Amino acid sequence: MNAQDIPRIDGPQSTITAVQHGETMTRSEGFEAVSFIHRQLDGLMDPLIMVDHFTMTAPTFAPHAHAGISAVSVLFEDSTGHFRNRDTLGNDINLAPGDLYWLKAARGAVHDEAPTPGSRTHALQVFVNLPAAQKLDAPDALHVAAKQMPVIEGPGHRVRVMTGASNGVTGAMPPAMPLTILDIALQPNGRFTHHIAEGDALWLHTIRGDVELVVDGTRQRLGPDEALAVHGVEEISLLSTQGGQAVLLSGRPLREPFVQKGPYAMSNAQQLASVIAAHAAGELGALD
Repeated sequence: MNAQDIPRIDGPQSTITAVQHGETMTRSEGFEAVSFIHRQLDGLMDPLIMVDHFTMTAPTFAPHAHAGISAVSVLFEDSTGHFRNRDTLGNDINLAPGDLYWLKAARGAVHDEAPTPGSRTHALQVFVNLPAAQKLDAPDALHVAAKQMPVIEGPGHRVRVMTGASNGVTGAMPPAMPLTILDIALQPNGRFTHHIAEGDALWLHTIRGDVELVVDGTRQRLGPDEALAVHGVEEISLLSTQGGQAVLLSGRPLREPFVQKGPYAMSNAQQLASVIAAHAAGELGALD
């Protein structure tokens, strides 16, 4: 069990940046991932708890419960076939390359995702913390098909607005708190600038190639599967010499303490014990 006490930052905030290196994770021959988790950056990922960059070619995980979080699947366009997504809200959807699925688990839901036979899923799985006021809400979900996502195209860049907004272009609104998710492709010598909403923190994860960031006039180069947390800035520019891809996630930090155990993140140990007991008793539902 992990207890995370997030320090409260009041008033104007100076620029804070921190680079994070992912940890390799394997579960079977059909699954490989690089994982990032909140404790590595002392809360600077807030409101994110975990980000896994994975490739899956065969079923890997049995149906499992989530609570106190949103579990967000961000599929990349180079995936092939379908990624079957089921949950105890009654959804059974074959996600296509480029799709997004947002499960607001809240007080608890059982979830299962696996590639269909012959498929290859390349994606991010993101655990987004829920504020204490939403942790006991009824579960909810949102599916955004790739063809429904607005795209920002300009010299040297193509940006899919999966949720939230950038440069005056607005995508889907998550069923929990606002969060912007951008899938950014940069051509050689490409550049893209994103303006950050006041009070938001930003997480930038390089998927492939070379990506250089400019934050408050300072340049920072990231290689594949490196990430940068940024607080207290108004805009960030991404550049690439050879071409690359990155995912940008931006939202307001909660700065609330929570207790995490695997796919659960509740406000305190009593809430955590209650939801674990509810799942053991079958109260969160089940999938065949």
